[in-house]
Amino acid sequence: MAGAGAFGATSRYLMTVWLRSLWGESPWPIATVNVLGCFGFGVCWSLAQGRMSHPVAIAVLAGFFGAFTTFSAFALDGQLLLAERKFGLFAINLMVQNGMGILALWLGMLASGTRS
Repeated sequence: MAGAGAFGATSRYLMTVWLRSLWGESPWPIATVNVLGCFGFGVCWSLAQGRMSHPVAIAVLAGFFGAFTTFSAFALDGQLLLAERKFGLFAINLMVQNGMGILALWLGMLASGTRS
């Protein structure tokens, strides 16, 4: 699981750096990583049902995706937006990440060809 976590953390870092080069210092790079992580988690969770051994499923879901999704960074972005009194951007960020995260998880489950 540690190897999967290291790969997830490295993937998160590289993707965030790349997205920040496109969008700058905004909440959108982390939001994108979180939504993609939720989608991937949904796909893998659905595929894990009866198709993956328990240790492999734990490594992928808790290891890779636990390290890839960045809700601690999301919390920091939110706190910084509040501290800067950017309440509208804070509310949009909150709705996008939570709403789109749940939607992406569900779409990931559908994309895997299973319904759970």
